[in-house]
Amino acid sequence: MPALLSRVRLWAAAVATAALAAGVVLLTPPTSAQATAPSLASDAAAALPACPFWAAGITPPARSTTPWVAPLQTAPAVNFSTRQASPTLSGTLVNGQVTITVSPVPNAVAYRVWRDGVNLGYISYWGQTGPLTVTDTAPCQGAYYDVVAMYDTSNSDASLGQISQPYWLGSNGTIAPGAGDVPVGTQISMMVTSYDNTGSTASGYNAQLGVCATDPRVIPWGTYFSVPGYGTCYAADLGTWIQNDTVDVWLPNDQANNWGVQDRTVTVIANPYASGGGNGSSPSPSASASASASASASASASASPSASATASSSPSASASSTSTASGTCAAAWSSTTSYSPGQIVSYQGTNYKATYYSTGAVPGAATSWAVWSSDGPCSG
Repeated sequence: MPALLSRVRLWAAAVATAALAAGVVLLTPPTSAQATAPSLASDAAAALPACPFWAAGITPPARSTTPWVAPLQTAPAVNFSTRQASPTLSGTLVNGQVTITVSPVPNAVAYRVWRDGVNLGYISYWGQTGPLTVTDTAPCQGAYYDVVAMYDTSNSDASLGQISQPYWLGSNGTIAPGAGDVPVGTQISMMVTSYDNTGSTASGYNAQLGVCATDPRVIPWGTYFSVPGYGTCYAADLGTWIQNDTVDVWLPNDQANNWGVQDRTVTVIANPYASGGGNGSSPSPSASASASASASASASASASPSASATASSSPSASASSTSTASGTCAAAWSSTTSYSPGQIVSYQGTNYKATYYSTGAVPGAATSWAVWSSDGPCSG
């Protein structure tokens, strides 16, 4: 049996449906009660229930440590800093609800807001002058909120700016940015599993090396953390079996199977791309870092873990060599040839070295970063 523990992805449309069923209200103006709320908010915040897991009623099976094969590469810290900066949030607990106001950012056409990884809804912007708000009708104790600006309505990875740092609901009933219970340097003992699904993650970013799934109540979205034997993770995904002390790291194809189930102590680190550092400060990279083409939001979520996808692992004996003269083009890349790590091909005036098994992965394409690395320009 393969060691890979596949995951169920929380697709945006399904979450939006669940959010509406839970009574989420979009574009609600702040009430006059908010002006006097702080005097009562502290008591109300203390009475809130504990935050639930995003998918209720799912109990992962017992899992034990498996043999481990080291990945072929170390996951770098995914860089989202080239994307549009994230909006800011403000809000106050009033009458058992938190009305969250989003500060508009230039050129955004919509905003998506989450509480502990649960999609609270979309806020569409069509030029209205009133506050941009979304109401959390079921806040919980110690909850945090994230927001991302959207620059078109495709729901694709490329349409998203940076996810904000976490904004925590404090004991005083107001939300404010901060590290919550997981400041930089926090170490947590975790069961670390792996997945290789491609396409959109729960946050909307594409699945890729360095984007990992966490239980957001334990490691909030927008948090960077290191995993021994893997590299650097950025929390931006969910999984039905990823509960409490579990992290799911992304690896390509058979590398995910080879990871299996491991015990690791992970360490929360500062955002390496934020000026001055800081836990979870604006996370989000260029579309060219995507591991796969953006998938539009699916209207359905599978009720059971999906099977692992596997890639062709049979290298072609006639494939290109593993070395070539400096500046000389290697054999041309072929869409029908199966390549293995170390082989070199040329494509559109550049040599590329295979870093993983592949068939049909176009060198230099945004979707092929995990299997080809540039070996420099070539001629001849």
